[in-house]
Amino acid sequence: MGESLQGMDRVPEFLRGPVHEYATLIASLGGDNIVSLTLFGAVVAGSFDPQRHTVRNVLVLKHVDLDVLRMLAGHGSKLGKNHIAAPLVMTPEYIHDSLDAFPLEFLEIQQQHATLFGPDAFAGLTFDERDVRLQCERELKVILIGLRQGLLASMAKERALGELGIEAAAALLRTLRGMLWLKGKKEAMAADDVVQAIEALTGRRLDGLRTALDPTAQRGWPAYELLYRDVAELGALVDGW
Repeated sequence: MGESLQGMDRVPEFLRGPVHEYATLIASLGGDNIVSLTLFGAVVAGSFDPQRHTVRNVLVLKHVDLDVLRMLAGHGSKLGKNHIAAPLVMTPEYIHDSLDAFPLEFLEIQQQHATLFGPDAFAGLTFDERDVRLQCERELKVILIGLRQGLLASMAKERALGELGIEAAAALLRTLRGMLWLKGKKEAMAADDVVQAIEALTGRRLDGLRTALDPTAQRGWPAYELLYRDVAELGALVDGW
């Protein structure tokens, strides 16, 4: 297993041991039912922060086996301590049939991923522009509603508002990458570059998003208001994107 793993050079050195151990565990539990194991996001993008990120990954199986997932769940505590997230579990059929429903999620994986073993299930995916545009519109509305409902549930506590902003920013970044894809910018981009590109295209600064993405920034009510305004204005723009 150690010699057969691909893409480990893209994993931060301090995570290579835990990732190797995780891949070995997956292989032993899944056996012949496994198609591939793929890492995506910050862990292979050179921006991994153990204070904010986990090792996001996709486990592709020939068929979903709940017994295997249950056995893997028994290792959850140790995996969590090693910053490894529970895998997204898919089958090849699920991926094929879900491209119209979840294009932004699959775009996010496609743009920044490394397959550790098995065939790459994501590099060759293609997307319909209408599906991507529709999900961008839907996600901006969902984020906006989430910010409203989160505010009501927060009891106006500053810390709660900050956490809501961080969650909203992650979803917003995924949506902005989809918006850039619609404009022909299909390559992987770091978060700061995504923000700058959208600002250039829209002619407005996203100060709320910038604050939510900055781990050193002070988060609270003023930052929350700015982020809400960013999302609302982007939602109005995307209709004609």
